[in-house]
Amino acid sequence: MSDKTVVRRSGEGDAYWFLGGLYEVLLSSDDTNGKTTIMQFTIPEGAGPPPHIHNCDEEVYVVDGTAKYNIGGELLDVAAGSIVHLPAGTTETFVPQGTFKMLATYSPGGIEKFFAEVGEKAQRREVPPPPSEPPDFEKIAAAGAKHGLELQAPPG
Repeated sequence: MSDKTVVRRSGEGDAYWFLGGLYEVLLSSDDTNGKTTIMQFTIPEGAGPPPHIHNCDEEVYVVDGTAKYNIGGELLDVAAGSIVHLPAGTTETFVPQGTFKMLATYSPGGIEKFFAEVGEKAQRREVPPPPSEPPDFEKIAAAGAKHGLELQAPPG
């Protein structure tokens, strides 16, 4: 258990624009002595992540919208109110079907350091304009490896 109480109100905490989505840090690993990170993602259609594997457990609660998840080769539809538990070492990705908002809890924490490294500090708490260039996958993958995230090259 952390040795301090943390209260963070809406709009507080760090936020990043990354791969066309808004990634907000609600509770950082620094807040919890490394035990947990909680983030809220708002991701538009077409801006889902490449297949990836975390070195930590991940719980996803779908706040709004729908997505098609690929979890270890199994295809699943998720919608608002769904919850997904992804054990460490699970290969996963998802494709938003319209704007998709989710809360993700990571145990142990620390994944927010990846987003801080590869993302752009959000200028506003909204989905950014679409990227004008394709992402530098090698740079993103190298940062992921440093922060316990294995990214697989996206198809194509």
